[in-house]
Amino acid sequence: MKYRFGLLAAITLGLGFSAGAQTLKPGLWEISNKTKSSNPQTEKAMADMQKQLASMPADQRKMMQDMMAKQGIGMSTDGAAMMIKICLTPDMVERNELPAQQGDCKHTMSPRVGNVMKMSFSCTKPPSSGQGQMTFESPQAYTTNMVVNSTVDGKPEQMTMDSRGKWLSSDCGNVQPIKRPKS
Repeated sequence: MKYRFGLLAAITLGLGFSAGAQTLKPGLWEISNKTKSSNPQTEKAMADMQKQLASMPADQRKMMQDMMAKQGIGMSTDGAAMMIKICLTPDMVERNELPAQQGDCKHTMSPRVGNVMKMSFSCTKPPSSGQGQMTFESPQAYTTNMVVNSTVDGKPEQMTMDSRGKWLSSDCGNVQPIKRPKS
């Protein structure tokens, strides 16, 4: 299960901001992800995790949310979406720099046509591939729709991800920019 959520986070961070960094505002961004899986076990695990978070006593839920927030991650308590916060510095935007991403991945981006850019990726670690498109609504908002194919426990799995990125503030607060791994 950890693998599945790690894969989702890597894809969201790597593709969402790599495709749009040159047109997006620097600062604190929130990415809301709604994911559906072809694997009933994955669907059940995601639903169970959301239910557990929602049913925690308020003090425990706050402690868990605070712990996750320190890592730039938040979970909605309504069961609808996983939230990730990320900080883009002005230098990252200017250089069109990718936030750190786990794995060995190759990305292909089509030229932007109007406010839409199509993309695809293929990763060896974790083994996965996918395609989708990003729609720029403004320098402060975008949506991404992706289809991701992977193999989990020797079985093929397909996930669809609908993400919405929104700029929150020019001040990232306690969310630190993600650093690229050293080569």
